[in-house]
Amino acid sequence: MTGRYLIRTFGCQMNEHDSERIAGLLEQDGYAPTPAAAEAEVVVLNTCAVRENADNRLYGALGHLKPVKDANPRLRIVVAGCLAQKDQGRIQARAPWVDVVVGTHALPGLLDLIRAAKRDGPQMDVREYTEVFPSALPSRAGSPYHAWVSVSVGCDNHCTFCIVPLVRGAQRSRALGDILAEVQGVAARGVVEVTLLGQNVNTYGRDLTAPHSAPRPRFGELLRAVNEVDGIRRIRFVSPHPHDFTDDVVEAMAESGRVCEHIHFPLQSGSDRMLRAMRRSYRAERYLGWLDRIRAAIPGIAVTSDIIVGFPGETEEDFECTLEVTERARFDAAFTFQYSPRPGTAAAGFDEQVPKAVVQERFDRLVDVQERISLECNRQLVGRSAEILVEGEGRKGNLRGRTRTNKLVHTPGSAAPGTFVTARITEAHPHHLTGRLEPVPAEARSA
Repeated sequence: MTGRYLIRTFGCQMNEHDSERIAGLLEQDGYAPTPAAAEAEVVVLNTCAVRENADNRLYGALGHLKPVKDANPRLRIVVAGCLAQKDQGRIQARAPWVDVVVGTHALPGLLDLIRAAKRDGPQMDVREYTEVFPSALPSRAGSPYHAWVSVSVGCDNHCTFCIVPLVRGAQRSRALGDILAEVQGVAARGVVEVTLLGQNVNTYGRDLTAPHSAPRPRFGELLRAVNEVDGIRRIRFVSPHPHDFTDDVVEAMAESGRVCEHIHFPLQSGSDRMLRAMRRSYRAERYLGWLDRIRAAIPGIAVTSDIIVGFPGETEEDFECTLEVTERARFDAAFTFQYSPRPGTAAAGFDEQVPKAVVQERFDRLVDVQERISLECNRQLVGRSAEILVEGEGRKGNLRGRTRTNKLVHTPGSAAPGTFVTARITEAHPHHLTGRLEPVPAEARSA
């Protein structure tokens, strides 16, 4: 089969990983990428379901594709990902020009679904389980120097705001040997940075425990094993749960030189009352204690977080607790979200939904606080040298890259993406740093 395809990816890093696998399947079948929907025989919308605007983005994109489909009846439109798994047949009922709806567990059968759609009309596969990890599928890597490596799929937590367990299922971990083989394979083709992916990545391996034995996560063991793979210089991971940063994980991070000094440490709320309603397995003081322990073990570690504003029942007092914990935690950056109810989650049925105007006002206050803290954290780096992994061209023709602590840096000069340079930081901003290149080997410096 020959033709052209376009993939549009909405959502998280797991979706980016899955889009690389979708591209790999299509290219294995003879398709070639195109940037224009009007030139494509297959358009895939790989969707997210975490927030309400995900629905709006999908149906807005489908609306734009309707006249393209009318002009080119050979075009096959595919909706994949978490929203496909959640909405299932409602997608084709609302947008009958969609040819294929393929859920998170059905990617291995994508090509068969496209062929069946050409022959028999609209198709859907939203099965609840698969034997094949997406990572086992062919891949078209989006970067020559970075790779997403899935270590598990699904989540066993049941946070009341989160739809992930509904659309991704219970946690299933890959065999450690399979993960290492993939990391060794990407290293052999020149990748220098890997990001280990899981919906709750630091409980990796808990479901691999031998029968009649107590469940035991093996994420610390996994970090140490990946650290030994030749050619890999940086190891990152997302998304973890604070509760599962056990001593063995923290020790593995501290003792594994290729594991980067950055963690994502989702807070969600600083109010114990809200944390209880969210069904989070910690309270504010315990969270801050874990953070202190990690910072003591890994000096200079950068910490980012997720915070939800306007969860049902949130009072001004609850929100003030979130501001207080944010001040004490001193996050390098935070992803702040206005709560939106997701059908299928427990919180969608909670009473006391907070008025939009109140949520917006609190959200703006939180952003102001975090912007100030981010700037203060970044100013501490001015005058220091940092190893930068070049990602490409940034502002005004400058280089764009990241430190080991995941700080975005813009600097004059030229270097190929995927190379390491050393820069001295000259200016700080809330969301990035500015620097100048230093004529010394990157290996001689640390960030």
